[in-house]
Amino acid sequence: MNDKITITQKEIENRIFTIRGEQVMIDRDLAEMYHVEVKRLNEQVNRNSERFPQNFMFQLTKEEWDILRSQIATSSTEHGGRRYLPYAFTEQGVAMLSAILRSDIAIKVSIQIITTFVQMRRLVGQETIQHLRLSTIENKLIEHDQKFNKLFTALENNELPQRGLYFDGQVYDAYHFVSQVIKKAKLSIILIDNYVDDATLTLLSKRKKNLEVHIYTAIISKQLRLDVEKHNLQYPGLHVLLFKQSHDRF
Repeated sequence: MNDKITITQKEIENRIFTIRGEQVMIDRDLAEMYHVEVKRLNEQVNRNSERFPQNFMFQLTKEEWDILRSQIATSSTEHGGRRYLPYAFTEQGVAMLSAILRSDIAIKVSIQIITTFVQMRRLVGQETIQHLRLSTIENKLIEHDQKFNKLFTALENNELPQRGLYFDGQVYDAYHFVSQVIKKAKLSIILIDNYVDDATLTLLSKRKKNLEVHIYTAIISKQLRLDVEKHNLQYPGLHVLLFKQSHDRF
């Protein structure tokens, strides 16, 4: 028998199937690659059955074998002469086969097969990650579309504040605008501000009773903690959290 290994990665990939959610190889294909008869391979497996739990090897059902035969080109003579349903070996089962067959070819071929299993699993993982990334992007686009639709509807219905941009010198106008926004808040207020002081808390005291406020700021000083504590005694529901990823107010 010629012991020279001439198996390509592509040939191995073509003989790896997904059955019961597992990537497996069939005993016949493995026997051919190992240069042994299928009967001898399975005899060795039966003699070492304790080394092959269900996650290493399992026997196909007739339905599974019929489906697999419809997917691959095989000899009808072989199918007719086979007296039992084939066995499928997972990656762990292939590794164990090299140990029980104890031949140089079995060891070398098993290394090739396991390497292919790993590469295919990595490829599937990358495709899954890519799919998740695309799904995330798609969901964000849908979310943005919904927000734009709300914005356009508000513009059409003239529901937006008339002013929201102020220049140097328009101190009171800006103060009045923010005050009105706070008074109109219905559910909660989120403020990102690295310059929170007692003036900010005074503005927030204009909100509806028990309305929750979350302030994200880069520095929480002892004075700010004290101001917040005093504020909450009269206007409960204000929370200050540390946040160092912004340099603006929003």
